[in-house]
Parts: sequence; structure tokens; C-alpha cells
Amino acid sequence: MSEPIRIPALEGVAPAAQYSHVVTASGRLVVVSGQLPLDEKGELVGAGDAAAQARQVFENLRRCLAAAGAGFEHVVKLTYFVTDTAHLPAIRAARAAHIPDDRLPASSAVRVAGLVAPEFLMEIEALAVVAG
Repeated sequence: MSEPIRIPALEGVAPAAQYSHVVTASGRLVVVSGQLPLDEKGELVGAGDAAAQARQVFENLRRCLAAAGAGFEHVVKLTYFVTDTAHLPAIRAARAAHIPDDRLPASSAVRVAGLVAPEFLMEIEALAVVAG
């Protein structure tokens, strides 16, 4: 049986830094809306602190994935919306706590002028595929 999620070898494209260019998957699609740095009470976590916000966002992603019967091992794509690209190292550090470097999903990072509220430094959405 082949793996439900696979990162194929790629030729003729510059090496990816901190993500995978291509991820193939077969199974049930799980779509997680953009998550913000809010705790379970809807309160901001980490005002002005990109690392704290990134940790909260990844915790929210983990909880959403779990509710759908998935985990970070099933994530095939992450999209980062950031108000400043200087926040990307904090996001990568939070991601590293959940996803090993040899299983990095495809990803996109988009710098935005702002998010739904000015105190949010980032929003992250995920696509996952669960076998079956």
C-alpha cells in the first residue's frame, strides 16, 4: 500500500527552503480555516509577541485538526498571512514543535496590510488529508 501523503522528488526547480514544493495525497480532505492567536475564551494571546501568537495559532490548528480526526502528520498545505515577514522565524519555530523538517508541507506566505483586527500579527490556515 502506498503512503497517503508523499513528497515526491523534484528536478529542475530550485530547492525549497522551509517547505515542500509538491505534496501528493489521497484520502479525505480536511480544511481548517485561518486560525488567529485567540485562546478558548476568544481572548488575544501574546499582544505584540509574534512567538506567543504563533504558538497559540499552532495550538488552535492542532485542536481543529484533532476535531476532524487528523493531526499535523496529515497536513499537506499551510498558508501564512503575516503583517510583517519578520514574524516568519517565530512561525517556523512554532511549526517545528509540531512538524518535523522531513515532513514539511507545501506552503505559501502572504504579507498583508492587516488582518481582521490590528493586534493580530498572523493568521494561518491548513489543508490536511486523512487516509480513507
